[in-house]
Formats: sequence, structure tokens, C-alpha cells
Amino acid sequence: MEKITIIVPCYNEQEVIEKFYRETSRVFRTVDGISFTYLFVDDGSRDGTLAAIKELARADSHVSYMSFTRNFGKEAAMMAGLDYAEGDAVILMDADLQHPPELVPNLIEWWHKGYDDVSAKRTDRADEAWFKRTMANFFYRLLQLVSRYEVQRDVGDFRLLDARCVAALRLMRENQRFTKGMFTWIGFRKKEIPFKVQPRAGGHTTWNYFALYNLAIEGLTSFTTAPLRLTTLFGLFVSLLAILYMIFVAGRAMLCGDPVAGYPTLMTVMLFLGGVQLLSLGIIGEYLGRVFTESKHRPVYLIDSFDGRRVTYASPVQRETDTGNGEERNDDKA
Repeated sequence: MEKITIIVPCYNEQEVIEKFYRETSRVFRTVDGISFTYLFVDDGSRDGTLAAIKELARADSHVSYMSFTRNFGKEAAMMAGLDYAEGDAVILMDADLQHPPELVPNLIEWWHKGYDDVSAKRTDRADEAWFKRTMANFFYRLLQLVSRYEVQRDVGDFRLLDARCVAALRLMRENQRFTKGMFTWIGFRKKEIPFKVQPRAGGHTTWNYFALYNLAIEGLTSFTTAPLRLTTLFGLFVSLLAILYMIFVAGRAMLCGDPVAGYPTLMTVMLFLGGVQLLSLGIIGEYLGRVFTESKHRPVYLIDSFDGRRVTYASPVQRETDTGNGEERNDDKA
């Protein structure tokens, strides 16, 4: 019997955890020949999310969970789920039921047809504000323009990944993660299935415009150096214009006796060049910041407890080496 692990990153989802488990279990019971297990990843929730997950684990042996020492972000939570998932494939799902469980049998069907990465592609963004929808379209077009890889558009985290894809993703240990780009980078046979995003079953989204902006910057700087190259080309273009203008001014002064342009022209040129320099430094700073962060070699996440046991795991590798040192002990609060 094939085994599939459902990875569910959670952050302040206490209102929907039980409903998510109930709805997905109902669908999973209709799928023959598949053994489903849950792996909930509590990303430092501040409400009763972890307690709700523990209740599910007590009632169902197919439910496992881990909790982080703090909020590391959804990208890290997905990485932890991929690190600890077992079986022939995994399915990434959000706990808020915006990813319809009814689509899971379809994902499995295409997986059985030989596809390694079967993703759900949203068919419309009518539920989003005009500004967010416009910025999303602009981001995808820009990313596709500057990237060397064919980036999947309107495709999120809701997908089935074969064990081969999971093994490939485990090799990518960078701290500043853009998982959507990683799914594209690893390759393998891909299939997109259209679906419509459902309304949240409860709670409130933690994604705001600032978080989406940061995610867009991660996407642009993680998989392309095009901004740096564009900065170089722009600098060369401005320098060429400056040289041509300098020749024009000097020639007019020598041939016609016209005075050199004064304060307004000088200030305009200085402010323009100053803005170009600051923009260039900002772009360089983004890449330099990534180098600084990655050079520390800090773990992507830290696990506080795993299935009710207090641990000090930062990765499956450390989990295998931490033996006989007293790192594990029963969690009386579990």
C-alpha cells in the first residue's frame, strides 16, 4: 500500500484545525490503496493551534506534529515538513481549507500517470483586490522575464510531490527561501490542475502587502542576478549620456561662446545621478544581505517538540546523531 504524508504548516489556525482534519479525512476515506498520514507543523502559533493538534494526535495515530521554538515563517515550516515526511509522496496543504480536499484524488490520479510534481493552479483572482491582483500579474511577468527558468504562474504550495522531488528539495538548505522557485528549479515531470481557491474556513490571513512585497523580493533575488546586470547596463547608459552632454556643453562654449549652464542644470544632474547611485546601492545591498545571512550557516528552523517530546533538533541529520546525550525527554505538558 502506498503511503502519502499530508504536510500542513500552521500559524494561529485554532479555529480551523479540527474542521480541516474532518473534511480531509472524509475525502481520504474514498481513496483506495493509499495510507494517509498527517504531519502538522506549528510555526510558533500564539493561540491554541498546538493544543488542537495534540488533541487530534491523541485520537488518531496517523497524526504527527512538531512545533517550532518561535515563528520561522511558512517557508521554513514547509521545509521542516519535507525533512521529516515519510512515504512515497507528500501533499502540501493549508489548514484554512482554501485548498479544497476534493482535489486530492485528482492529484493522486495524475501522480499515478507518471508525473512527479502535480500542482493546483488557481483559475482566477476575482476574490482579491485590484491592486493585489495587478501586482501579482506584474510580479509573474517580471520574474519570467528575468529568470532563466520557466516559472509556474498562479501556482502556489498546494501540490503533490513524489519522493524523488522531496529528496531533491531536502538538498536545498538556504535560509532565505522562495519555495515556489525551488519547485521550478528541481525540474521533474510537472502537471498543473486548475482549481478555484475557496474562502477561508475561519480565522484571518497573516499575509499582508508588506509580507507579499518581501516574498516578491525573495523571488527576484533568489533565482536571478538580472537586477545587478540591469543596474550595470543602466549605469553605462547614464554615463554615456553624461559624456555626450559634456561634449555638447564644452563644444558650444568653445564655438559659440555661450556660458556653461548654471545652478539649475547642475542640481538636476546631481539629483538624478544621486538617485541612480542610491538605487544601485540598494540592489547591491539586497544581494549582499543574502550573502551575509547565508554565510552564518544557521539552521532554517529549530524544533521545540516532536509528537510531544521536547527535542533540540534542527534537521533530520542532527536527529540521527543526537543519541545518548539526553536531548529528548517526555513532555509532561503534551
